[in-house]
Amino acid sequence: MNVVDSLFDYLRPSVRAMAGYAPGEQPRQGDIVKLNTNENPYPPSPKVFEAVRDALTGDRLRKYPDPVGTAFRRAAGRVLDVDPDGIVIGNGSDDILTILTRAFVPAGGLIVSPTPSYILYRTLAELQGARFATVPFTADWALPDPWPLPEANLTALANPNSPSGTFVGLAEIERLVAQVRGPVLVDEAYADFAEADAIPLARAGKVIVSRTLSKSYALAGIRFGYAVTTPETAEQLVKVKDSYNCDALSLAAATAAIEDQDHMLEMRSRVLATRARLATALAGLDFAVTPSQANFVWARREGRPLKPIFEELKRRNILVRFMAYEGYGDGLRVSVGTDAEVDRFLNETASIVSSRGL
Repeated sequence: MNVVDSLFDYLRPSVRAMAGYAPGEQPRQGDIVKLNTNENPYPPSPKVFEAVRDALTGDRLRKYPDPVGTAFRRAAGRVLDVDPDGIVIGNGSDDILTILTRAFVPAGGLIVSPTPSYILYRTLAELQGARFATVPFTADWALPDPWPLPEANLTALANPNSPSGTFVGLAEIERLVAQVRGPVLVDEAYADFAEADAIPLARAGKVIVSRTLSKSYALAGIRFGYAVTTPETAEQLVKVKDSYNCDALSLAAATAAIEDQDHMLEMRSRVLATRARLATALAGLDFAVTPSQANFVWARREGRPLKPIFEELKRRNILVRFMAYEGYGDGLRVSVGTDAEVDRFLNETASIVSSRGL
């Protein structure tokens, strides 16, 4: 037996058995319209570039970064009107989800999430040696009442949800909190594109909110996220995170980005306008489009296959996300791009539907 074979044999059986999380395709070259991973189509604030340039001077890269991101926490605390001591930084919001799983879910414990939703929750449960269970949304994308699995160590609610883009209101979240025994995570990766958010509930200690700067702040390449909770909970979560989980450049970029609310709101306004136009146009092509409060739309065609459309779009260098969920059929999740990108996507989709009789 060679070394590689013997090392493989020592891997945890649960790791060998798990499928692992599959990120969206990330092409690096070519004339590609990339509408598959919900990135912001516009550049980040000019202040971000200034902050990163400043971070490249002097001793900043020679020394370890601030392990708790004090400057960012203070800036985010002012923007969100929360206690900065209740903010925990992460290497993207996925890191925050990992921290919360480590902190709250024991081996053999239980994570519960509505379905269909973010599939990383299952992966995190498997890595923790925990169980994972799902609860179907109702037909109108609401939470069932009563909640059927109240015994979870962690209940994860993506809000707005992916892939649907739908939103669960604060009263509904408070009802969920009252019915479960463990903490509720409200995963708000897309919250800046929605009409409301759960920060008031986090401020009151009723939920933990996770956020990312990848979407509304156009910093997917930086990898920065954070959690909003109570100071006493944040103090415990810091024990669980990697010592220096955010580097000097990401801290500088994130702080500058969240301080420039005017730029973020301008990008938000443009995305929402294009989102409305995209949804209307897809409906005109006989897609069923779920009303979205995120920076993407979820489009389905009842009784008709979507995989051929997805594959032909890819052949034409247009990437969207094809996703299938048991009991919900398949759909195309289409990120909101620039107006030019959306026009190209719509024109090519209309051509495919018409020429193939789909």
